[in-house]
Amino acid sequence: MSVIPEKVSALSMAVRDAGGRAMLVGGCVRDELMGLQAKDWDLEVYGVEPELLRTIVAEFGEVNAVGEVFAVYKVGTDLDVSLPRRERKTARGHRGFTVEGDPDMSFEEACSRRDFTINAILKDPLTSEIVDPFDGQGDIRSGVLRMVSRDTFAEDSLRVLRAAQFAARFRFDVEPVTAELCRSIDVTDLPRERIWGELEKLLLIAEEPSIGLELLYEWGVIRQLFPELQALVGVPQEPDWHPEGDVDVHTLMVVDEARQLIGDLDHSRQVAVMLGAVCHDLGKPPTTEFVDGRIRSRGHDEAGVEPTISFLDKLGVFTLGGFDVREQVIQLVRYHLKPGEYYNAENRGNPVGEGAFRRLARMVEPDLLYRVAKADSLGRYPDGDRSKMIFGSEAQEWFINRARSLEVEKKAPEPILMGRHLIELGLSPGRDFRRILDAIYEMQLDGKITDLDGAVAEAKTLIH
Repeated sequence: MSVIPEKVSALSMAVRDAGGRAMLVGGCVRDELMGLQAKDWDLEVYGVEPELLRTIVAEFGEVNAVGEVFAVYKVGTDLDVSLPRRERKTARGHRGFTVEGDPDMSFEEACSRRDFTINAILKDPLTSEIVDPFDGQGDIRSGVLRMVSRDTFAEDSLRVLRAAQFAARFRFDVEPVTAELCRSIDVTDLPRERIWGELEKLLLIAEEPSIGLELLYEWGVIRQLFPELQALVGVPQEPDWHPEGDVDVHTLMVVDEARQLIGDLDHSRQVAVMLGAVCHDLGKPPTTEFVDGRIRSRGHDEAGVEPTISFLDKLGVFTLGGFDVREQVIQLVRYHLKPGEYYNAENRGNPVGEGAFRRLARMVEPDLLYRVAKADSLGRYPDGDRSKMIFGSEAQEWFINRARSLEVEKKAPEPILMGRHLIELGLSPGRDFRRILDAIYEMQLDGKITDLDGAVAEAKTLIH
């Protein structure tokens, strides 16, 4: 059972003292009923006029108003307070609504504007009374995702993406009439930040993101928004890697495997791995061909860079928390075959030098590459029989162990020789300055230079 924050109870009592009633609504109620701890709280306030509501909310801290017309206030980072409101579609797009707050609205009318029955449940935080006009509790028990109103559901195309991510997160079946309506909705009016908002939840929260991604394929959302992913449909996999299913099937399996490999990463790197898994085979449509009677996708790693850039641009994913997610995803796609290539070379008697690992670490984090490559390996067989895999995950384990032994699993080594050292040797910044620094660093990457004394000695030979 969710523990209701003290400020929610206190604010609800203040509303009660003013002659109104505050009701928890939406995800916080749904999560509690499902045995989950809520992270955010939404209070809908009935029977209190907007001006008075603002005064009450202001007593609990600085008021951050969002949408003054219908009075939605943020209290801290985890509590939204609003009036019940009516929404009328007036223009195309997710924001094309005229919204009107009405403190005298009935519970049922207020709930009728919500997307799904499981999100249309109210709870009084003071009495614990549940108000459930559309039997959302019944749908929770049955594991069904059902729209509240056919008349209003299609007015907000974002709800199609929300349906997919909720179905994946909760492993719910989408009620047939709701699913059929999702198939008919044009989602091309959605701004990229809203698309990414739902896709991010789908990839990072759901234990099996493939559930939601498969729905997005079925409903035509992938076709409308992401032709790069749609192009994977019907592209055959190499038969010795993946005897059943096309590249889109394999990609969904890889995404699920990747989801199980990111628990110890920070948020930005979780995003990078998941998007790397989604995009890793985007180069196969233009490169897959029959060669000597066999399916081959030679060069699909490099060919995947351009469609990956196009896909990421549609999501607006660039830097998160100071981490260049976009660049890492591009490089994860470009180099996702490297762990296997290095492993095979080693086994064939062509050892991969330390410099190759260090140079690779300059382009992409080997630890993230390991996770995407491992997910790729584990996601090769639709029937789940991992004993059929050619390499299992041996290649990836060898790769990451080698990277760790060289201490480059997170990043390439920092240069030992810096510009200040060359200045101390009497060299002025210029073209030779950069040439010498680069040459010394290349020797460092190859293990020929391991300390500053050696770097300085070698620099002196290059200066003179």
